[in-house]
Amino acid sequence: MTYDRLVCANCAAPVNEGRCPVCRASRERLQQQAGGIFAQLSPTMLVTLMILLIALGVLLHQTV
Repeated sequence: MTYDRLVCANCAAPVNEGRCPVCRASRERLQQQAGGIFAQLSPTMLVTLMILLIALGVLLHQTV
């Protein structure tokens, strides 16, 4: 879920503006959760994973 459309129940302002402590805490929590599995990987690891997947695809294509 994105926080750009959420409205704070404490101050009735958009959460992404972070006007009150409740907004700022909610915004921080949502930003930490938004990472997903690929956000935790380094760019080097993503490139390595992509190369491995391409190599696997080439090997599988040659056997068919």
